[in-house]
Amino acid sequence: MRIVLGSDHAGFDMKQNLLPYVRELGYETLDVGTNSTAPVDYPDFAEAVSEAVRSRQAERGILICGSGVGASVAANKIPDIRAGLCHDCYSAHQGVEHDDMNVLVLGSRVIGMELARDLVKDFLGAKFSHEERHVRRLRKVHDIERKFMSAKANP
Repeated sequence: MRIVLGSDHAGFDMKQNLLPYVRELGYETLDVGTNSTAPVDYPDFAEAVSEAVRSRQAERGILICGSGVGASVAANKIPDIRAGLCHDCYSAHQGVEHDDMNVLVLGSRVIGMELARDLVKDFLGAKFSHEERHVRRLRKVHDIERKFMSAKANP
């Protein structure tokens, strides 16, 4: 499985630390930047991670900014992306198991490196359950997305 990682300047150090860790877990990685701590805009990297997942260049994504909030908001604007900001291990695996979350968002100024590693491990190790209730709920999420995308296309 290929995992795409991206961050803004605030998440750069955490991303650099997580890249080899994700490889140690047995995954191939794709790094879409940023490449330094020089200030950049988080939406650019949220879009890059999300587009890599959406276009199937990667099966899942990990996105990091200072709080995780901005990157999460931006990533969830991309069709077919289900990004979740996680600060606990339960949410990191449950988001995949119940909601088919495909992008994990981390706040580098909110959590430490050890917790980040635990979250990544739980996120990547989880599988969507395909239980009827979760499939039904996910279908409703897709319906909402389509409704508002078509409304925007036909104002």
